[in-house]
Amino acid sequence: SGHENCNMALLRACRWLRGSCNARAISVSSQCNVAFFQDAKEAVKDVQDGAKLLVGGFGLCGIPENLIDALKQSGVKNLTVYSNNAGVDDFGLGILLKSRQIKRMVSSYVGENKEFARQYLNGELEVELTPQGTLAERIRAGGAGIPAFYTPTGFGTPIHRGGVPIKHGSNHEVLIESLPKEHRVFNGRHYILEEAITADYALIKAWKADKYGNLVFRKAARNFNVPMGKAAKVTIAEVEEFADRFEPEHIHLPCIYVNRVIKGAKFEKRIEKRMYQNQGGSSEDGKQERIIKRAALEFKDGMYINLGIGIPVLASNYIPKGVNVTIQSENGVLGVGPYPVRGKEDDPDLINAGKETVTLLPQGSYFSSEESFAMIRGGHIDITMLGAMQVSQHGDLANWMIPGKMIKGMGGAMDLVSSGGGTKVIVTMEHTTKDGGHKILENCSYPITGKSCVHHIITEMGVFDVSADKGLKLVEIADGIGLTDVRAATGCSFEVSPELKAMSGVR
Repeated sequence: SGHENCNMALLRACRWLRGSCNARAISVSSQCNVAFFQDAKEAVKDVQDGAKLLVGGFGLCGIPENLIDALKQSGVKNLTVYSNNAGVDDFGLGILLKSRQIKRMVSSYVGENKEFARQYLNGELEVELTPQGTLAERIRAGGAGIPAFYTPTGFGTPIHRGGVPIKHGSNHEVLIESLPKEHRVFNGRHYILEEAITADYALIKAWKADKYGNLVFRKAARNFNVPMGKAAKVTIAEVEEFADRFEPEHIHLPCIYVNRVIKGAKFEKRIEKRMYQNQGGSSEDGKQERIIKRAALEFKDGMYINLGIGIPVLASNYIPKGVNVTIQSENGVLGVGPYPVRGKEDDPDLINAGKETVTLLPQGSYFSSEESFAMIRGGHIDITMLGAMQVSQHGDLANWMIPGKMIKGMGGAMDLVSSGGGTKVIVTMEHTTKDGGHKILENCSYPITGKSCVHHIITEMGVFDVSADKGLKLVEIADGIGLTDVRAATGCSFEVSPELKAMSGVR
């Protein structure tokens, strides 16, 4: 019958499919195409002069220190290196800077590396400064085959408009500068175009590799290592331990991205800033403590907050009783806890964005840099609190460089102040410079970090609300400070609230 013929046809089709699936299963390899090396020098011996390298890590956390040392010994030169920063003078990428093997650094932060800053300002090194979140996303896009993308980060700043010095001459003149970037408006917001990053090699550091080349990272050492491992022609992973195999759901970087693996001969895992509970931090005159105590009153129960280096991070010591907040750190930690107790073993794989040793709260988690900035740009952070060199009366912020004199880098600040979704940006700073100069001005004289981005300013003298249209309004004033004092210390006009009150939380 017709039904019988149909059933027989289905039976034959099922047998064919079953046979085909079995044949394919027999042909599948149980190994990934990953080469395992005994010696770091062997793993990098084909890196040529002029190569482009992605080098993982954040500060000194999660850096491939054995691979970096092998590059130094190889003598390869004229390298272009993409890395969040360049280590310190005598460790990490700092040793390649010292040996003059790097021609150009593409980074977000110079920080405490004096040799990095010296070479840049004296024209010995090309430096392309890139916001940290943009750097992470450019690398992620490169690994995903996306040539470019639009981001709100850097709009209205020199990163958008161009003119940031990349190379200086011997007399500090600018020989190479950044170019302007394309600008578009989507849904009423301003965005600039950023191009993806790929490289010849990625040198990354993982905790463990299994026999297939799958990688697992430890705590905050994940940072830039994961996206960088996906964006190079050849990815070389340095690991601390080997394992037979991982549970599939525990793998952070699958073997498809990994070409070579070496087990490091030794690991120093240096810690930049050892911090402990009950370790002091306020200035002797009490100015910073006044700012910190008042700033902590901005925290409300259930908030997710990001605290910048310096005064802002100290505000976490004064969170009001009964208020529970979750601190996000842009190096890839959510649920940052207090500093560790002195006397317990410090963990080099658990630091905050200031490179300080910290702990993790029970609700905490770790993730890589590109995911961290997805949280930030996506508006999932309620409060960003950071310091400043200057703030304008309409909320422009400057905190990353003084042209020709001091180059700190923007780090993650440009991303933090350009996030959407109603993130409140609060500046905490001393009201004037050490020599009494104005820091609150009509217009910033230094290159800006963000345009019309600041919502509140908290200093030792008072609290200002900031409107991009109307300017400053003084809403709180510190005890013992008069309006005349505030006006003299402020480099622009401001409105005084009819409900002006005493500065809260600092008595």
